[in-house]
Amino acid sequence: MTVDAAWRFGDDTGVMVEAVRRPERVVAYLRAGASLWDLGVTPAAVYGSGHDGRELDPVKAGRIAGGQVPYVGPGGDLDAEWFAAERPDLIVDVTYDGKGTYAIDSDAARRLGVPVVALAVGGGVPLRTILSRFADLAAALGATPRDPEGERKLEAAEQALRGPAGRRSARVLALSGADAEQVYLARPETWPDLRHLTELGLDLLDPEPDAGRNWATTTWTAAADLRPDVVLYDSRRHAAPVPDTVAPTRLPWNPEEACSPVAYAGFLRRLAVALGD
Repeated sequence: MTVDAAWRFGDDTGVMVEAVRRPERVVAYLRAGASLWDLGVTPAAVYGSGHDGRELDPVKAGRIAGGQVPYVGPGGDLDAEWFAAERPDLIVDVTYDGKGTYAIDSDAARRLGVPVVALAVGGGVPLRTILSRFADLAAALGATPRDPEGERKLEAAEQALRGPAGRRSARVLALSGADAEQVYLARPETWPDLRHLTELGLDLLDPEPDAGRNWATTTWTAAADLRPDVVLYDSRRHAAPVPDTVAPTRLPWNPEEACSPVAYAGFLRRLAVALGD
């Protein structure tokens, strides 16, 4: 692109996006859109992943679930006609491997002249780095957080969680229901938010790895045999419900939480309350 570009942003796949002016019509993957909303950017539209259908998953949508931002369906369904009609200035997606976008074909978008930014949300990236990168993008787009106290609230929630975590050795298991028989158990070291919980002092159970890197597939009976005190269950629409017999305490966990201080402050605060009982 022209060297006279007035706007530049380097993403987490090694792509430097340049534009002659700051993007205004931003279309984003649901998680990225919810993150940007908290940070002061109002997306022109949001799209889902292959797990999503034609209806918005309110859990993944965060604080944009009230209808302020149009949901246009899975990113894989967006075609040249849609891009021509919507004319986005920028696509914002996420990346789990640091190589490619998660929910949209970035090459197809770029061939149509739409620049794509992908921010890392997985692997060994620390949660605080993820939050910082989304804040950097929002600032580059000229925004300020809708809640200026978000960072203070996050620090307070972290401190509130350290107390119960230190006083009570609760066994915490994060999981996602597959169906009535099977469940996916999260491996904490591969999830930045779960790894952050361990850094705050929580005892997260790490199941034996199998063919999956992020999840170990097993039965609900085997999950109960791990004797968790607290289950963090995947609350997204496509996840199966948790049987009452798995753990005495069950709390919702969104593996695709909005990447903003205010969103994670709420999650940590709810967990601190549950552990403090």
